[in-house]
Amino acid sequence: MNDITLLYIIIAGIIALLVALFQYIYKSKKRTKTNMLLAFLRFVTVFTVLLLLINPKFEKISYYNEKPNLVVAVDNSESIDYLQQSNNVEDIISAIKSEETINSNFNVEYYTFGKQLQALDSLSFREKQSDMSKAFKRLSEVYNNTIAPTILITDGNQTYGNDYEYVTNRLYKQPIYPIVLGDTTKYTDLKIQQLNVNKYAYLKNKFPVEIIAVYDGDSQVNTQLKITSGNTVIHSQNLEFDEQNTSRIIDVTLPANRVGVTNYKAELTPLEGEKNKVNNVKNFAVEVIDQKTNVAIISDLIHPDLGALKKAIESNEQRSASILSIRDFLISSTDFQSVILYQPNNSFNLVYNELEKRKLNSFVVLGPKTNWTFLNNIQSLYQQKITRQTEDFLPALNPNYATFIVDDLGFHDFPPLQSEFGSLTFSIPMDPILFKTINGTQLDEPLLATFENGNQRQAVLVGEGIWRWRAQSFLEAQSFQEFDDFIGKLIQYLSTNQRKNRLNVDYESFYNGNDDLKITAQFFNKNYEFDNNASINISLKNQDTDNVLSFPFVLKNTNYEVDLSGLTPGRYRFTVSVDSENISTQGELQVLDYNVEQQFLNANVAKLNNVASASKGKVFFRNQLQDLATLLLNDSRYQTLQKSTKKIVPLIDWKYLLGLIVLSLSLEWFIRKYKGLI
Repeated sequence: MNDITLLYIIIAGIIALLVALFQYIYKSKKRTKTNMLLAFLRFVTVFTVLLLLINPKFEKISYYNEKPNLVVAVDNSESIDYLQQSNNVEDIISAIKSEETINSNFNVEYYTFGKQLQALDSLSFREKQSDMSKAFKRLSEVYNNTIAPTILITDGNQTYGNDYEYVTNRLYKQPIYPIVLGDTTKYTDLKIQQLNVNKYAYLKNKFPVEIIAVYDGDSQVNTQLKITSGNTVIHSQNLEFDEQNTSRIIDVTLPANRVGVTNYKAELTPLEGEKNKVNNVKNFAVEVIDQKTNVAIISDLIHPDLGALKKAIESNEQRSASILSIRDFLISSTDFQSVILYQPNNSFNLVYNELEKRKLNSFVVLGPKTNWTFLNNIQSLYQQKITRQTEDFLPALNPNYATFIVDDLGFHDFPPLQSEFGSLTFSIPMDPILFKTINGTQLDEPLLATFENGNQRQAVLVGEGIWRWRAQSFLEAQSFQEFDDFIGKLIQYLSTNQRKNRLNVDYESFYNGNDDLKITAQFFNKNYEFDNNASINISLKNQDTDNVLSFPFVLKNTNYEVDLSGLTPGRYRFTVSVDSENISTQGELQVLDYNVEQQFLNANVAKLNNVASASKGKVFFRNQLQDLATLLLNDSRYQTLQKSTKKIVPLIDWKYLLGLIVLSLSLEWFIRKYKGLI
């Protein structure tokens, strides 16, 4: 309360006193007990009303104790079960939960991690991959501004994501106390550390395979590397390792003689007495295709959009993209199956003639540097209103786009594209993928659309700056893959003349055993509007065992999705069908026999020691839980803190004052009535 408010209260008291004395002492000329009581009641009433008008504010301080957090992160991957540590994990968690001193001095929070971080509900040890780097990133978002020592229950073996040792040093600022699971004894072991191979190869060509073989031991050993396909040995090679030469990089080229998916197996002959033989084998597959789709990107401008489109297209090994001048394209136009025209101007006249002559499909990117007069004259499929003013357009996804499956990449968060202000009108039917949005208002005008004119397919993007979309997609997903897949689907549409279907299914021809196996589908009604009430099912038949499995699709945003990650390895023929509709589609896929979580024989104690030391924590083993509890309780960094909160409380919020006013007025009226003064 400041000095001015205090002065107002004193003045209010004086005014209230003068009013009371004037009415009951000065006017009545009597100083009876009744008048004195009435004067007091009037003083209380007037003073209280004036106090409410002044509304002074008071500070209210409350104190509370804040316990530090204790984060318990548990590895829920298959490697824990493979190393026969699942019961030990359950015992450790039970011991922590039953330790009263820990629970009374810490707010204990439990999490599990595999590929994702989740609050602990139950432990299954069925996660196909372990990504500790993502777990620490998510924990840092929650706990970096608090005191939160972290107990990490794991074998220390990571199979996915960035190196967690680097992430903990850079992002996670809490002390880490690993509890090591698994055998720490080192055994002699051979393994295929990594196998690199392209997903696609071309018929009658040879494709490279790179194998990194690693030896863990201190004596000289010999083994044989064999690559087989079915019962046929494609390649064999003798390898020698010793204490100094513990790794070998083997480069092999294999022939691609048959179109389709071909399975291979790379295997190192096990050593005598070798304990873990699972990591000696790596299955892989290659899909052989008979040709590559070549895309020409034609421009007489230098712009980052060109590089973004080229990178996105070539992320799929089945496609190549070339940035060409108009002259270079006209010389080699027969080498390309589809064309991207970037902001065409008068010099594109011969290009349009060539497209019409060869009936090539095209993707036209428009922008501020487009010559709109030329574009309106050279073709009649769409016309731009020329205003000679530019505008920024934000994208809005069309959920009813039916030509192919389009995932929502978070388009509403993408930066705007710039193009000519004014409407773009079409003379033929078109399917908008994205609508224009200006100042939060979605327009009924396409920002990106596809359409067909006879046997030719075309797409139009109304705006330059698509490179910013690729960058934004990377910032959100930490990968270019989602954006590149989006552009890839658009190029795939332009590379074929297949008719539009009401049921579209998106899947890969083969999956590694540890990959997420998710198939997406879209179903449209007869008006080609997305149907979110459809009942879609998939039936899979294992071609090796004839076992048949059925699963329903689940609606997810503008797609239907089914998660088949638990499928056993093998070849499957599947049928996706829509209940109550005579519509279905068929396909084949393969699940390769590979479990990355079974590639480890020991706990990675060295890495866990590094993480603990760098974070000022300490490594413990499962028989040292009491030592860990003692350390946590005695560490001065983890003391309970007394904190205070200060609230500014206005007097008008004090409801008792209103009651006091009512009480004083009521008593005054009752006494005056009783004494016959009214």
